[in-house]
Amino acid sequence: MTEIRTLISAEEIANALARMGAEITEKYRGKDLLLVGVLRGAFVVMADLARHIDLPVEFDFMAVSSYGASTQTSGVVRILKDLDEEIAGRDVLIVEDIIDSGLTLNYLIKSLRVRRPASLGIASLLVKEGIQRVELEIDHVGFHIGPEFVVGYGLDYAGRYRNLPYVGVIDSLEDL
Repeated sequence: MTEIRTLISAEEIANALARMGAEITEKYRGKDLLLVGVLRGAFVVMADLARHIDLPVEFDFMAVSSYGASTQTSGVVRILKDLDEEIAGRDVLIVEDIIDSGLTLNYLIKSLRVRRPASLGIASLLVKEGIQRVELEIDHVGFHIGPEFVVGYGLDYAGRYRNLPYVGVIDSLEDL
């Protein structure tokens, strides 16, 4: 059986999302906030984060692909599902589960900026340190982590492990 070592507990995640939600509430008070989740992984983060935002918010989703079944981004980004809502003049906060190389998110930001939102921010549960290939300004971060491959809390390996209530490390992907 595959052994997954806990990196960030469910309690630590809940505390980080509460902190991030309070920050977002203050920053966007009185604004027309649209949360944009990047599918599939961010749906868990976005659902729980939204419960900590004390404002009326709307949700929309985008699906992008840059990994396939790999553990590293390919650098080639495809939009698989675009937004349903218009974002011109709106305050948009992209919600991510994890940011590693930054290539996918950089592409997404460029794609959304041309639609002229009033503001475009980023919230991510996890940011991997030391592997960014583009400079990004991330407004709300839950945790900075190392380069290890993580699963759980929306993060997957080959479509599995998203349902874990914590973020864990699989010490050997060969065991899968």
